[in-house]
Amino acid sequence: MTVPKKNQVIAGLALVLALCTGGAARGQQGGASNYAAPGKDAYLKFAEEAELMLRRDVLDVWFPRTVDTEHGGFHSNFTRDWKKSPGDGKFSVFQGRMTWVAAQVAMRRPDLKSQFLPAARHGLEYLLSVMWDKEQGGFFWGLDDNGRVTPNFTDGKHLYGMSFCLYGAAAAYKATNDARALELAKRAFRWMDEHAHDAKNGGYFEWLARDGKPVAAGTQSGKVQAIPVNGFPLGYKSMNTHIHLLESFTELYHVWKDETLRRRLAELLSIVRERTCVEPGAMNLYFTNDWRAIPGHDSYGHDVETAYLMLEAAEALGQKNDAATERMARLLVDHALAYGWDETHGGFYREGTAAGEAEDTKKEWWAQVEGLNTLLLMHEKYGRETDAYFRAFQHQWQFIRDRQVDREFRGLYDTVERDGTPTATPKARMWKAAYHDGRALLNVTERLRRLAATQ
Repeated sequence: MTVPKKNQVIAGLALVLALCTGGAARGQQGGASNYAAPGKDAYLKFAEEAELMLRRDVLDVWFPRTVDTEHGGFHSNFTRDWKKSPGDGKFSVFQGRMTWVAAQVAMRRPDLKSQFLPAARHGLEYLLSVMWDKEQGGFFWGLDDNGRVTPNFTDGKHLYGMSFCLYGAAAAYKATNDARALELAKRAFRWMDEHAHDAKNGGYFEWLARDGKPVAAGTQSGKVQAIPVNGFPLGYKSMNTHIHLLESFTELYHVWKDETLRRRLAELLSIVRERTCVEPGAMNLYFTNDWRAIPGHDSYGHDVETAYLMLEAAEALGQKNDAATERMARLLVDHALAYGWDETHGGFYREGTAAGEAEDTKKEWWAQVEGLNTLLLMHEKYGRETDAYFRAFQHQWQFIRDRQVDREFRGLYDTVERDGTPTATPKARMWKAAYHDGRALLNVTERLRRLAATQ
């Protein structure tokens, strides 16, 4: 029996109806083939496979290959076979993400600490000595390899890039215990809060001039002006920046229980949960400064990623079982599964309308691994009610393992078609770091082992 998708979402049963109807007999078409029921053996089996993928298809291929010993920081451009290609300079987002990954591995994988602690320190030194603007404060949006502002990046500051540099510095402090890292993260937070916090409407202005003055919205020939590199509409607020501010502030709050930081973290959680997220479980992408939504599409990968980030932030705030956050997180996951999930092959599509069929069925690496992470989190929280999330987790795992991973040269393909045929093959670029897949596989392996220990 197939239930209409709108009814699935409205009833709040999208996941259960979409994946459980027909049970194991659905086989490869409706769920993971060779489905393994929840239990210690299954958890340990998937944990072993996930750890192998983490090491072979993330850590071994990204490190130390990306460490730039000539210019500092991390080099961002590599071909499918992991040959270095001409770079785009040093992008704040990439530098912060790679520093964060190295620091996390150094902390969470003791046998790899001797390799990854130097990489975390290397990333921290670049954030401190080059990426931070010593004259006017804040992290540059991007620089060339010689540490100079380029026309490609301009000399502006963007809260998206600032957020990831703070994220990397906070993690580097936890890994290295270097007081400079914590001081840098504190300085970054204070600079952002002083220059970009919107005291009237909440949240943050996103694109700033070098001196920290917010840049207003504008149009040119009838078109909204866009921010260099990422294409965000200039002068507006975005879902994407605010979910990652939520993420970086959570990371900093783990090591710095500052009262202003706590209030901003709580504010961001409320904004993400109640402004960017809307029933039946979709997210608006862009907003005016007073949080009026601008029409757009739903990004299924951001739905599942945000579910995880909200729950992570709530836990950091001491609200682990907050009903409002848990409800919206589950709505986001169920909606993504109802509208953006490929029941035939597994995997999350790129985007579609909030209440219609997916319009872009390509599959990007980051959405697949974020989905894997969040599906297992949903299983951990709701597995006693239904095994549907664990079924989806297994189907997602099989798609990543068999289709998203490049078995010849290792690593994950950037983008594949619905059936897994690669369409974008560079293994690394300024927007593709080791962050999404590294974090997801670290989390998945550890969560599976915790689940196994409870059996």
